Order: sequence, then C-alpha cells, then structure tokens
Amino acid sequence: MEAIDRLLRYIEVKTPSNEENDSECPSSKDEFVLANLLADELSELGVEDVAVDEKCFVYAKLPATPGLEGATKLGLIAHMDTVSQFCDGTITPVIHKNYDGRDLALGTSGRTLTVHDFPRLAELKGRTLLTSDGTTILGVDDKAGIAEIMTALERIIASGAPHGPLRIAFTPDEEIGTGVDNFDVERFDADVAYTLDGDAEGEIQYQNFNACEADFEVGGVSVHPGSAKGIMVNAMQLCCDINNMLPGLEAPRYTEGYEGFYHLLEIHGDECAGGMSYIVRDFDAASFECRKQTLRHIAKVLNERWGEGTVTLTIKDEYQNMAGVIEGCMYTIDNAKLACERAGVVPSVTPIRGGTDGCQLSFRGLPCPNLGTGGEGYHGPYEHATVEGIDAATRVVVELVGVYAEQ
Repeated sequence: MEAIDRLLRYIEVKTPSNEENDSECPSSKDEFVLANLLADELSELGVEDVAVDEKCFVYAKLPATPGLEGATKLGLIAHMDTVSQFCDGTITPVIHKNYDGRDLALGTSGRTLTVHDFPRLAELKGRTLLTSDGTTILGVDDKAGIAEIMTALERIIASGAPHGPLRIAFTPDEEIGTGVDNFDVERFDADVAYTLDGDAEGEIQYQNFNACEADFEVGGVSVHPGSAKGIMVNAMQLCCDINNMLPGLEAPRYTEGYEGFYHLLEIHGDECAGGMSYIVRDFDAASFECRKQTLRHIAKVLNERWGEGTVTLTIKDEYQNMAGVIEGCMYTIDNAKLACERAGVVPSVTPIRGGTDGCQLSFRGLPCPNLGTGGEGYHGPYEHATVEGIDAATRVVVELVGVYAEQ
C-alpha cells in the first residue's frame, strides 16, 4: 500500500486532542480508535510486541535481521492527534492532480490557498496536491508521519533489507503538549529516535523553541460609568494596556527563522475582572528569560499604578530547546542528511518554530531530531501536502534505516 492511501484512511478517523481535558491522557477517547487501527495494521505487517497501553500509546518492535542484533536501536515516532481547531465538520480530502502552482480555491468554503501566503506552492507545480475542502483541517499533521512510517516498514519487511532493531511509537496529545509526559522511554528501548512531524520533505530539525505559557488575571473596580471618575478600574482596559506594552512586531505574523515572539491566545472578562493567555517562544535561552522578565515587569508596573494584586501573572514552562542535547550526538543529523541524499531529496537543516514530542524526549535521555513529512500550512484549513512529497519522506525513512544498519 502506498503512503497516500494510508494517509487518506487515517484522515477519516478524527482525533482532535482536547486542551480542556489536559489532565487526562488521552484527552480525547477518539484517539483510541486510531491507536487500535494502527496496532492491528502493525500486527498484520509482521511487527512484534505490538501494544496499545492505557494511555493510548502504541508501541511496537521489529527485531533486527540476522547479524545486526547489536546495531543501534532506532526509534521512529509520530503523533496521532490533531489540533481541535477547524475540526468540527467532516474532513473531506480533495486531490488536485497536475497542480498548476497557482492560487487554489478550496471547494465552496470561500477560502483560497494562495502563493502569497505559501510561496512554496509555486515549486509544487506539476505535483498531485492534497488539500481539505477548506472547511476543516486536513490531518497531515501528523497522520502523514504515521503513514510514512507504516509504509517504510512494509517496504523494509517485504524487501528483506538488512536493518538493526527498530522501535515504533505512535503518541497521543502532542498538539496540547501533554501526551509525551506519559511516554515510557524504558519500554520503548531505543538508543536514538526521530519524530516524523515536520513540514517539507528533506527537513531535518534539532533546534526548537524554548516555550512557556503566560496567564494574566486582572481585577477591576466596577461602578456606574456616570459616577466613575477616580473610582472605576476597567479590567478589560488593563488587558489592552498589557498587550500594548509588549513589542508589537514581536508577534508570530512578523517573525521567522530564529526570531522569537509573544502570541496572544485568548482574552476574556468584563470591566470587573478579566484575563488573557499568551504563549512565549524563543530559541536563545537568555532571550527567552528576558521575554519572561518583560512580562513580570509589566505586571509589576501595573500593580504599582493600580494597587498590589490588581494583576497576577502565572508563567508555566513547557519545553526547552533540544539543540543542547543533539549537539552532543550530531551523527543523528549527519545520518539524516545521508538518508535524504540517498533518497534523492535535498536535505535542509532548519529550526523548528514550535515543538515536537522529540524535544521533551531528548531531555529524558532519548536524542530525537525531527524530519519533514511533505506537508505545510498546519493547524488550519490551509493545510496541504503532495503525494510526491509524502513518497519522498517515506524513502528517507527507508534509507535512514539502511544507514543505521551499515553502522
């Protein structure tokens, strides 16, 4: 079976994680449907020790071919959940053969996939493009990674290609950043691993954001506006003040590459009380700490102005830049580059402007860079991929297994 056929099958199973239920794993029971499907498929392929645990992790092992039992134990990981945004309706994949590289209307949704917003579209001319109908996400993030791992396993097993011990895991709740807390590293039993959770084929990533959440709670003083002079403290106005005190150009829309940002996720309340939530990102640890200190300073200044306790700030660290770990085992990057070259794919080492399960796993003793899957535009209705890109990413996985076998 080709990877695109698997992807279309997996897309049918909606698996949005639920940030409102982040204390449970999985956050959505729908994820078990895909987990059990994948476990059955792994067993049918002849993979061993296949299991779905109580937290919805799928674990499996493929023993080494004779003579390679002592080779590096290589892990391959992808996540089963999707974001919950744009996931209410039926997901309807649309295949555009011989795509012309131009702006593309997404069904009757009123949305258009534009070259202006996604410049790489022009490079995809002549390929078979996969999109949604514009009303939902597509699910390429990260079901393409799952499809590529599955297809690579099938090809490796069918060809009898030499390989060392392989470890497979499919994880829940990556999109809300909590699932990997329950990942059993000892059970997985890999020396190194790769997540397939990136964008374009050929991407190799080992530098990710340092990340935290920042929540402001704001108290106000409410009185009749006609007699409010010198008395009223409008909590919503203070929320606006907080946002205006942050650097306006250090938001996701205006940043790229290694540039960090503050991103306002949500604002709520009225004149009596309110709050707002941010995520804060930066690659450099010192700059990241400066960003957090800026938030603390804003809270301090507003409390000095309006009274102690008016503004409460809570900062929660999420994950760290795994570069410090991977730089101690750069052979993982060199091997990925070699695998790309053998697969006929140009390798591109780029930063992850986000995080992956591999970020946290790297700090738990399992070095885990990230590889591209052939998609773009994740987390919204503009998500897209190409059959050719997915096939290329699959070849990279097959070659990567071969590179580790040779070593």
